[in-house]
Amino acid sequence: MNKVLITGATGQLGKSTINFLLEKGVAANQISALARDEAKAAELKSKGVDVKIGNYDDFDSLRSAMQGVETLLLISSSEMTKSRAVQHINAIKAAKESGVKHIIYTGFMRTHDDPKSPLWFITEDHVKTEKYLKESGITYTLFANAFYLDMLMDFVGEQVLETKTIFVPAGDGKINFVLRNEIAEALANVLTTGGHENKTYNIGIEQPVSFGEVAKYISDITGVAINYVSPEQEEYQQTLMQYGVPEMYARMFAAFAVAFAADTMNVPTTELTQLLGRKPTSVQEFLLAKFKK
Repeated sequence: MNKVLITGATGQLGKSTINFLLEKGVAANQISALARDEAKAAELKSKGVDVKIGNYDDFDSLRSAMQGVETLLLISSSEMTKSRAVQHINAIKAAKESGVKHIIYTGFMRTHDDPKSPLWFITEDHVKTEKYLKESGITYTLFANAFYLDMLMDFVGEQVLETKTIFVPAGDGKINFVLRNEIAEALANVLTTGGHENKTYNIGIEQPVSFGEVAKYISDITGVAINYVSPEQEEYQQTLMQYGVPEMYARMFAAFAVAFAADTMNVPTTELTQLLGRKPTSVQEFLLAKFKK
């Protein structure tokens, strides 16, 4: 494998990808990890990974970190208070100046791009980044990631067996879910194999599911009858805030839920199955592991 730089390396997705690369026998000195905080990167450093200190807003640090790098795994910024597209484009510019040959970018699964979508505040940065990357002339691979299955219970509610209700305004919309760890495994597979040049992969389970189906799965697994209620967006948002959820997060959860209702993440795909060489973890399997302990 050519030398790779992984951004967001101390985050869950970046760290998991590095661990998969090491498990696959990639030499630690072939992996560079971009981190903002040296202390948080101590574990990676102890494994022999070449830790570079920098961030998306510091162009010089990006350019320095990319010296000698042929492949960049650009994990999208988690910052929501500024334009992430500006940060991503900074990294792409630095990569081009540094002679990086291939950029893998982690984006966002969606059926279409619509400025009127409740999720446009998230989608817009991915649209701008992907457009810039494609026009940069650098070979690219795009990961259009489904909604993290790891976060399903944030919508279902950890006390669902007590409340016996899933309360989320997702209507009958179907959502594609994916485990973060399986995205990382697929990224490691792409980084260590060829044939992924200028391709876009929809990364998720084969068949999306609705929250009505989720309620049925939990009912079948636990023997507790779970009711699914799809309220109006405003009622949902106000209910979250009454339970102490900060307004910014209540709005975000509501926006995702309304987008789910509109089928904006209803994208069946077998591409992750192909990249993993097996079917990814299904919603049923995830819930079985959650409730059958």
